[in-house]
Amino acid sequence: MNYVNITGETGEKRIILVRIGEIALKGLNRSTFEKNLYRNLRDKLKDFGDPDIHWSQSRFYIVPKKLPFDYEQAMEAASSVFGVVSSSPAIACRSDFEEIRRTAVKAAGEKIAALKAEGKTSGIKFKVETRRGVKSFPMKSPEISAELGGTLLDEFPELAVDVNEPDFILYCEVREESFVYTDIVKAKGGMPIGSNGKACLLLSGGIDSPVAGYMISKRGVKICAVHFFSYPYTSERAREKVLELAKIISKYCGEIKVMVVPYTEVQLAIHQNCRDELGTVIMRRSMMRIAETLARRNGCAALVTGESIGQVASQTMQAMYCTDAAANMPVFRPLIAMDKVDVIALAREIGTFETSTLPYEDCCTVFTPKHPKTRPSLEEVIAEEARYDYERLENEAVEGTETFTCG
Repeated sequence: MNYVNITGETGEKRIILVRIGEIALKGLNRSTFEKNLYRNLRDKLKDFGDPDIHWSQSRFYIVPKKLPFDYEQAMEAASSVFGVVSSSPAIACRSDFEEIRRTAVKAAGEKIAALKAEGKTSGIKFKVETRRGVKSFPMKSPEISAELGGTLLDEFPELAVDVNEPDFILYCEVREESFVYTDIVKAKGGMPIGSNGKACLLLSGGIDSPVAGYMISKRGVKICAVHFFSYPYTSERAREKVLELAKIISKYCGEIKVMVVPYTEVQLAIHQNCRDELGTVIMRRSMMRIAETLARRNGCAALVTGESIGQVASQTMQAMYCTDAAANMPVFRPLIAMDKVDVIALAREIGTFETSTLPYEDCCTVFTPKHPKTRPSLEEVIAEEARYDYERLENEAVEGTETFTCG
């Protein structure tokens, strides 16, 4: 990591300072979002000695109960929690200026040592930024910054002030207790999981759907997932691949229930009875009905897919209209206007890309028509659908569903 790895072993009170974003704008509902974020941080950090977590004035504070404490790993874990926009390893002290001054010298000394270890041995540039959250403190923010800057110049001859392009910034936050730090580590942002309901993700083994699950979760939606499994046309390895994808995104989305639907008989019936060029759209409608049934059983209010408009034949506006007509709940498509290049970049960032590209086909690639119809009408699709007993087959598929927990 690119920040000072504090250890808390020298007597100072070392904490992790966590910042929130749009939660702070939630007005009277703000406490609900903060409580959700607290629970999510607590669950994420339970393997780090169950530290104390409290919040005040748009900040959460993670305080170790005992040492040693793995600050670096704890910061990485906290940064993966949706709702957190950034975090800092900080030294806490009393809101007394002489105490703040001593703490600033300590924090700056650690940062300078880190920069020297990277090869920056002279001409180190810095500035000080202060935020005074307690108006009763006798000095204003510019005065605090100026005094601390002068102290550091006296203490460290290798330093020079540069407010435009500093090598590091010494941050000071004066509150009931004060906090001094030199690094801000960007986190994922978004909204706390559980603050915006629950939805069911149609999870294939491809690149798109895990990214869609990540993106909808980032808006505070708790997800479960449904996967359609057409054995023996798709292998056991294909199913394991999907469960591994769910495990990867659970790092961000929390524990995920994955429902694996035995889809072979439904898919064969469509292939054998329906016009080939409409097969994909009819299959997608079938998936929507099954997913909706399972979603309602799990308290979900919407379905989520990884579709992007125009990407393939089943993702034209007309085809998606026909697909959505089979569902009686909202269908969210977080990737709808994204380029594939951007989706791949995000898949790499969240760690799903390598698993998604393993050569195990999902059911969507089985019986793919050579010339799918890109502009189907709903009337012709419904008429074609009547050629097989989809209600019976879909009910059997629902009842045969297996459930796995990932994360």
